[in-house]
Amino acid sequence: MLKSSTCITAALLVTMAGTASAEGELNLYSSRHYDTDERLYSDFEEATGITINRIEGKADELIARMQAEGANSPADILLTVDTSRLKRAKDAGVLQAVDSDVLEARVPGYLQDSDNQWFGFSQRSRIIYYDKADVSEPPLTYADLADPKYKGLVCIRSSTNTYNQTLLASIITHSDEATAKAWAQGVVDNMAREPQGGDTDQLRGIVSGECDIAVANTYYFARSIRKDVDGLSAERDMIGWVFPSQDAEGAHMNLSGGGVAANAPNRDNAVKFLEYLASDQAQQYFSAGNDEYPAVPGVGLSPSIAALGFFKPDDVDLSAVAENIPAAQRIFNEVNWK
Repeated sequence: MLKSSTCITAALLVTMAGTASAEGELNLYSSRHYDTDERLYSDFEEATGITINRIEGKADELIARMQAEGANSPADILLTVDTSRLKRAKDAGVLQAVDSDVLEARVPGYLQDSDNQWFGFSQRSRIIYYDKADVSEPPLTYADLADPKYKGLVCIRSSTNTYNQTLLASIITHSDEATAKAWAQGVVDNMAREPQGGDTDQLRGIVSGECDIAVANTYYFARSIRKDVDGLSAERDMIGWVFPSQDAEGAHMNLSGGGVAANAPNRDNAVKFLEYLASDQAQQYFSAGNDEYPAVPGVGLSPSIAALGFFKPDDVDLSAVAENIPAAQRIFNEVNWK
């Protein structure tokens, strides 16, 4: 029988409090670029006495650096965004398996690697937005985005974007490559403009009138609720949103997560840090500070995220989705999704 989540959390906090005088350090390689993560780091340091040394950069650069450093790498933890990058890290051999009762009890199985090399700690849903004045019947599923009636209306990021790669990989996982390719071709045919910019730029495309429909992660829109986002917040009320596929698999979820480095010199401290990220306290920071959905069930949502409403998330095994990412990239190339 699994230990209850509440008991695991209590045990974790007691353990952390008991090690407040411990000596040691943790070398963190992170591609998360959010100022709000500072609170995660400072609270962990205060609770454990472990000093966090950070190296920040783009995910692929950090993975390549860890490979180049090899057995001499000082990295203890790799934190990054999206399943595709976690897969790249695993395939590159820069992560190791972790056996932790805390992580097994706290992080749902579909949000962790099948070999326990990475774990998800926060989520974003990739959903559909639309101009409420111009679109009376918005797409209700991802498949609908390829419907010819939306020709010339859709704004979406490039095929090199990891969020889109994982979305297409999930479509392959749920159906097959032929279905996924037909969908990708349909979306290309419906694009209002060539892919450009980030997720916020897709939403700004609705505001500017360049497109009537856009695809973006929830935390970009939720951020415009919590604080002023130039070119978006002032006109936010014109935008409606749909959590797709609620009568089927549910809305696709992107993952932010991490794992212990293959040659971690401070392995025990690294495992403690991952376990801390699964605590209620850290999970609430992910939601309140960066408008993300907690990975751990039962943790309260920030007002900006709660404002988007309840929905059914896709609980497909992200480890299985990760295996289809190479096929997704190939399909993008075949349909000329720029």
